[in-house]
Amino acid sequence: MFDFKTKMREEVEGIPDALSALLGGSRDNIIKAGAELRSLDPNLICTVARGSSDHAATYLKYAIELTAQTPVASIGPSVSSIYGANLKLRKTACIGISQSGQSPDIVSMIKTARKNGSLSIALTNTVQSPLAEISDYTIDIHAGVEKSVAATKTFITSVVSGLMLLAYWQEDDALLSALDKLPELATQALGTEWDELTKRLLRQDRLYVLGRGPAFAIASEVALKFKETCQLQGEAFSSAEVLHGPVSIVSSNYPVLALVARDKAEQSMIDVIDDLCERGGDVYATSTNSAKAKQLPFVATGHPLTDPLLLIVSFYSFVEKLSRLRGFNPDEPLNLKKVTETV
Repeated sequence: MFDFKTKMREEVEGIPDALSALLGGSRDNIIKAGAELRSLDPNLICTVARGSSDHAATYLKYAIELTAQTPVASIGPSVSSIYGANLKLRKTACIGISQSGQSPDIVSMIKTARKNGSLSIALTNTVQSPLAEISDYTIDIHAGVEKSVAATKTFITSVVSGLMLLAYWQEDDALLSALDKLPELATQALGTEWDELTKRLLRQDRLYVLGRGPAFAIASEVALKFKETCQLQGEAFSSAEVLHGPVSIVSSNYPVLALVARDKAEQSMIDVIDDLCERGGDVYATSTNSAKAKQLPFVATGHPLTDPLLLIVSFYSFVEKLSRLRGFNPDEPLNLKKVTETV
């Protein structure tokens, strides 16, 4: 344990203010980009991102497909930067997500997409960056300074900026209302305590993390943060996939974190959770509906597209503490740096 507040802790506690800054500071530009999308009526949305930003893109994939019924595909940046392919992208929009806006491969892919007819939209924390310069629209995610290597505020505000874009594109007043409530609800989520899970994972070296739909994107981000901050091998699976092979090692008290949101996938997740418990899994779930799993506290939002997002707020608070208790400094993960520039 440290006798000072880590940068990661400060940044996690700053999530509600970052959300307020985003909701107030980028709305006008998002309205314009949303109107452009509505006019374009794209046949396909492409996303380009890596790491936590790619998990944000996965979240937006589900949200866009569920709301706009427009398919979303993730494009590997190396398709342009390494292989030099020129994809046929007319009548599409391409969303690049990068907190720094500097990674050459992401910039290259967005530049190629725009040249080949795609509407390009950048979600970034650095509006003076190469990504912003080559995009048709740049949305400032307003996360503020983020010094800890592990991304927290930038992940949350990337997702919320994308959800705002979707809401204005689709003229979805219910989603806009739900987004406006997030700063207050995020403050509540910071107050949740997952102490039982903390004790369980103090000396653990691996676990599964489950989600479904938008919550699968959260599971992927959670698994990454376990690796980055705790040297804990987290593997993320959709609850629909875990029974297709990975379940073979779920026995003898194997730990499983199930990130259950209040949406149409909840009951299917509960069915899987209860099955894993019967097989010997030690399952911790953010739901009150499983009679067999250990319950973790959560803050519900009342909207299926925002509900999974508060689970990561509670998790970030939890994992920063777990990292310190395991003897690590979450601000300085081994072998990592804040900005990674790939070609």
